[in-house]
Amino acid sequence: MPARVHPEMVTIPASAARRLLLHAQGLLEDAAAPVDAASVQRLIERMGYVQIDSINMVERAHHLTLFSRLPGYRPEHLRQLHEGDRSLFEHWTHDASLIPVSSFQPWKRRSIRFVSRVSSRDWLKRRLGPKPRKVIDEVRGRIECEGPLQSRDFERAPSKKGHSSAWWGWKPQKAALEYLWWRGDLTVAARINFHKVYDLTERVYPHHHALEPPHDEEWVEWACRNAIERVVVASPREIAGFFGGVTIAEATAWCRAAGERGEVVAARVESVDGSKPRPGFALPDWRERLARAEAALSPLEGHMRLLSPFDPVLRDRARALRLFGFDYRFEAFVPAPKRRYGYYVLPIMQGERMIGRADFKHHRDRETLIANGVWWEKGVKPTRVLKARFKQACEELATFIGARHVELPR
Repeated sequence: MPARVHPEMVTIPASAARRLLLHAQGLLEDAAAPVDAASVQRLIERMGYVQIDSINMVERAHHLTLFSRLPGYRPEHLRQLHEGDRSLFEHWTHDASLIPVSSFQPWKRRSIRFVSRVSSRDWLKRRLGPKPRKVIDEVRGRIECEGPLQSRDFERAPSKKGHSSAWWGWKPQKAALEYLWWRGDLTVAARINFHKVYDLTERVYPHHHALEPPHDEEWVEWACRNAIERVVVASPREIAGFFGGVTIAEATAWCRAAGERGEVVAARVESVDGSKPRPGFALPDWRERLARAEAALSPLEGHMRLLSPFDPVLRDRARALRLFGFDYRFEAFVPAPKRRYGYYVLPIMQGERMIGRADFKHHRDRETLIANGVWWEKGVKPTRVLKARFKQACEELATFIGARHVELPR
């Protein structure tokens, strides 16, 4: 006997949820569209943020994420938006990210939540030593007087044997810089070789810094609403994890209230493997959005993209497995003998499907992009046409990163 479905609950096939996610996150865009800083800004606004990462085996992840959506993108576009136009600011979502400055005011509440959480226990002393306030005041005072500074501009303080007084083993001044950044006193004004350059937030973003933070309930409302707008279909756990700034309980309560207001609809979301549908929520106009997504997808069925390991459509590994049937794990931090594929493996997407993965390395001294290995998903036949498309995608990536040559496995 088929399971009973609540009359107000909709059933959303995995293919529909997948297409809605890809479209919402900008992966069904016209690859030939002209690109400038303004179009990159619009894309990041649409995505919600872009995660940044320091690993530079091929190119840094944030540049790969944007390039996979806008082939005309160049790293100087992002630098202009962050360090020139100041239309982006750097802070923490689930990881370090560049976020549209339109989100700055609600983000101030997230900073307040952080301070409330860490100030309620012995957190500061564990990371900053026995006199945390003194360290914090000294670090802030130096930047106030001297201007933008990097972590290396502060003397390294010797640590007591057997005692780690700093965040992940950092010196106290480094931990103080990060604390002040989290709290909102400091901002990342620039990055030099990916090292943060800190300055007073009031000097870099004077208008936004002066705005009053929203109340806690307003932050939860903003975070949940903006999260589901950028994925269309989601569970409370996925909504909470999108920005990483609300709890699952808060997201669950918001979904219930939003459902009563008619702002979301309860949904049963199917999986590609035919397993039991999972409960979730969707925007009421998801069918209209799906029609737009499918119209955008139609001319892209054969188009191949190489995605960043931190691409937002794959960051939630469980969701990627349910919607794409793609089991992906980032193995850079896995000991080499235990890796299944490689150190820096990029997912291969064609149309709406994840069809494989390849382990890449950019040999800069040889100006060569090397694919150490390529693995196609089950059921994908590496035909001559498919291999030609993969080679073209590799050549386009090589051009983007400044490599003159491409080496592929025989």
